[in-house]
Amino acid sequence: MDPQPTRTEPRPARPTPHTETRDADPTPRTAGGRALAPYRRLLATPGARAFTAGNLLARLPMGMFSVSAVIMIAGSRGSYGLAGSVTATGLAATAVVGPWTARLVDRYGQARIAVPATLLAALGSLALLLCVRYGAPDWTLFAAYAATATTPNTGGMSRARWSHLHRGDPDTLHTANSFEQAVDELCFMLGPVAAAFLCTSLFPEAGTLVGAVLLVTGVLIFAAQRATEPPPAPRTTTTRSPLRAPGYPSLIAVFLATGAVFGAMEVTTIAFADAQGHRSAAGAVLALQAAGSCAAGLLYGSARPARNVRRRLLGCLAAMTVLMTGPLIAASATGSLLALSAALLLAGAATAPTMVTGMTVIQRITPQGQLNEGMTLAVTALLGGIATGSATAGWVVERLSPTTGYAVPTSAAATALLLGAATHRSGTRTAESGASS
Repeated sequence: MDPQPTRTEPRPARPTPHTETRDADPTPRTAGGRALAPYRRLLATPGARAFTAGNLLARLPMGMFSVSAVIMIAGSRGSYGLAGSVTATGLAATAVVGPWTARLVDRYGQARIAVPATLLAALGSLALLLCVRYGAPDWTLFAAYAATATTPNTGGMSRARWSHLHRGDPDTLHTANSFEQAVDELCFMLGPVAAAFLCTSLFPEAGTLVGAVLLVTGVLIFAAQRATEPPPAPRTTTTRSPLRAPGYPSLIAVFLATGAVFGAMEVTTIAFADAQGHRSAAGAVLALQAAGSCAAGLLYGSARPARNVRRRLLGCLAAMTVLMTGPLIAASATGSLLALSAALLLAGAATAPTMVTGMTVIQRITPQGQLNEGMTLAVTALLGGIATGSATAGWVVERLSPTTGYAVPTSAAATALLLGAATHRSGTRTAESGASS
């Protein structure tokens, strides 16, 4: 079969030597080459590599800031309770401020809003660093960390660019969403490791300082790529919140429950490793889960997108529910950290496809001019779920046992599946009513 022209360019009336050369796939015909071919084509989009590089720099600190803050505050004030309360306050502030920042990005443009919002967030990080360094009162830590809530959703802005560049091309958008999810997993896998290394090898404030520099540098590079930036979409009196779109609230609930899976799994795994006398290995064990998700995300992106995305989401949620029972069984039956690591690696393989498919549904039901706001609302729901899952798992671990704690992410995954079934039925009814009208 002759190679097909890329979807980002109009089909020429007659093939030219240039087109044939471009469309020919130089990738070796191996399984790995075929899997990576869609990503090579994706990054061949004009301007894509530049904004992706900037976004990678800006996104890495997302996995660094909370770990750096905990190490920095606990080391200086001798209280993990204070450190946890400060980071929880920042998370709550982000849940409130994040959607408003995203709405401004949609309305006025990414460069115009993201740069000042990032500078304000960086000042908040530096203020936290100085308050800890010079022994300021505890309340100043809360105020400083809350100021970081203006950090723009860089992952959402990147996904909005892909959606703008490849409108009407579901194959490429599927690959782009998978790529972005793999980047998320990679950053949350490397970020905590980098933060812990910097804070313990250099000085306690090093993780926060380096994270702020990376964030500002990355956003400046990203915002400078104006050719790929989606055009602003000024709001009108008829513009409604994405939350009012049919099926959107139930989908946000799915993201909330999925976030609870992540938060509960992290707290429970740290507690389980500590109970086994290997607390220092908890980070490596959790990194395996992120690695499994990253690899699964890349493989998922090389597969063909689903025709019925809502049905695919339901299947992904079912797979996640089944695989999340693995850590519970491994911890209960063996009590082995090695067996748990293998179970977490497999469990992680279900999370990226679930997130990719969920974000695809978000993109399809959100109006084009409100993509940043729509995706930030989904991320906000994830953050809220992480906080809820962490708190619930902590309560179970303290009052029952670390092994029992693994029932929390399993239950959260099952809840996400039930909510996903409701979302699927809602979407089906909406499609049927639209067809009948």
